[in-house]
Amino acid sequence: MQIKLTLNGKVVSADVDADKLLIDFVREQGCLSVKRGCETANCGLCTVLMDGVPVLSCSTLVARASGHIVQTLEGLQDEAGEFIEFIADQGAEQCGFCNPGFVMNTIALLRENPDPSDEEIKAYLAGNLCRCSGYEGQLRGIRAYLDFKKEV
Repeated sequence: MQIKLTLNGKVVSADVDADKLLIDFVREQGCLSVKRGCETANCGLCTVLMDGVPVLSCSTLVARASGHIVQTLEGLQDEAGEFIEFIADQGAEQCGFCNPGFVMNTIALLRENPDPSDEEIKAYLAGNLCRCSGYEGQLRGIRAYLDFKKEV
């Protein structure tokens, strides 16, 4: 089947199998920040933004993305760069495996709610699995970033 989508600002057309997953397609396009984790839509490692909304690419057929705008971390470096240092300063990137999913969801959260409470942050990021730091470092980093933004 023929699909056409915008991936990180670039129009991409391809002939794909009907059962091809979005995760496999974006990785074939060089977007290696999108990671395969649980393959059961439970860990958040494969999160991409489709039309600005976080979706789990491991459970989304690429055919469903046809006609849409898909963004991965590779296409959001400037936006991500604003706050990722704050997360790193809190030691939340111990192994780094979960970071792309956290970053993608944090971008979506801050676009939707520029001043979330700690509880709103925890609720929004609840679908992301982190085995190293237990989310507290990420929460501190996001909170430090938001506090910094208020001062600027």
